[in-house]
Amino acid sequence: MSDLSRGVKFIRLSASLYVVIAVLYTTNHILSPLRTFTRLYMASYDIAAVQVHQDAEVAGITSQEMLLWPASSFLSEHITARATDGIPMSEDLFLYKAFSQSMHPLKVVPYYYRASGTFEQNDITITTLVTFNRFKVFSELVTYYQGPISATVHVKPSATHALLDALHDLYASTPAMSTYVDIHLVLTPFDRQLNTWRNAARLFARTEFVMMLDVDFAICTDFRSAIRASLDVKIGQILKEGHAALVVPAFEYVKQQDGLDQKYFPRDKQTLLSLVKAKKIDMFHRTWVPGHNSTDYPRFYSAAPGEVYKVTQYHPAYEPYVIFRKEGPPWCDERFIGYGGNKAACLYEMYLSGMSFYVLADHFLVHQSHPYEEEARKLERKSNRKIYQDFKEEVCLRYLKRHYDSGTLNTSHGYNVQEECKKIRGVSKIAAMMVEGRF
Repeated sequence: MSDLSRGVKFIRLSASLYVVIAVLYTTNHILSPLRTFTRLYMASYDIAAVQVHQDAEVAGITSQEMLLWPASSFLSEHITARATDGIPMSEDLFLYKAFSQSMHPLKVVPYYYRASGTFEQNDITITTLVTFNRFKVFSELVTYYQGPISATVHVKPSATHALLDALHDLYASTPAMSTYVDIHLVLTPFDRQLNTWRNAARLFARTEFVMMLDVDFAICTDFRSAIRASLDVKIGQILKEGHAALVVPAFEYVKQQDGLDQKYFPRDKQTLLSLVKAKKIDMFHRTWVPGHNSTDYPRFYSAAPGEVYKVTQYHPAYEPYVIFRKEGPPWCDERFIGYGGNKAACLYEMYLSGMSFYVLADHFLVHQSHPYEEEARKLERKSNRKIYQDFKEEVCLRYLKRHYDSGTLNTSHGYNVQEECKKIRGVSKIAAMMVEGRF
């Protein structure tokens, strides 16, 4: 090889090496701000403003910051006491994993305010999510319900102090708030991580049963007492087993201005029916029929007092307000950000798991009117529509596998997943093979 050839080869090698180094340097320069994004955003919160102080300490760290995992009963019987001491884990680490599918940066502060009341285990906790602009209706919900509420409050860096000051004023000025309401903060710059907020409220609820409810609904009837009195009958048994979700039908005023003040809302079914007949009230989101039509409103109108009927015409966009067992049913998928499909995804996974929906024909909710962010709704629904299509296919495959392996696919618990998954292209053949035992 001539000296010229060696020189050309060396130049080419040097040039290639230079390009690689340049690319690595440039990539590092571009990604460096992204790597510090979480740290900078979370640092923009005044952590002192949201610190929850407690007296108990573990190794010099407050109990709010550490969790202790107890040893198993086997270890406690066979190993020395010191070896069975609880294993500490950072609360932040635990919660980071618990909400790992959410959009980060995100910090959860459980029980920022903790209710002073004592709740019976068979009570029903309303789980809801609250933003700065919903404090008024939140106060009304608390006043009317007079029962346990677990609420997630979204805190943005730009409004930390203002929101916490307003929250303190709200808590101090609403007598029932300190008795019945646990407040949990979610600190994140991102709006409308609705399923994350729902999961946080449910996770920290302190009773056996929960109701997934939007904060701007008025509770018009005493379904709480009726359900608790029915826990020993058939529908109550199914609820306790985690196989049922009880639907409280939702309504709204046809003219938005009529639904601004819940002081004038109907408080019994006969009054509601008269307003429906007068075309002043209709099913909630009547312009989006799949959302609530499975409730079967004509049957609700004609149902006998005390009747509870099963939803038989389920639609994957169905998103009623439901009461169910806290432990056991699936959690809401946290990939859904913004309007569209988020609550329907929660109910869809519950349905595929084997749960059935039952409508409480004596009870109802009425929506308190408010303006919507139409532009945000339009964009976010477009994004979530795509996520929801993929989500349905993924969840179908997961629950087909689960029911198949557990031997419940061809039982009543597997009926829902069979019926829904055979409608999905790409999944229907797999579903048929599993049902026929050819998988």
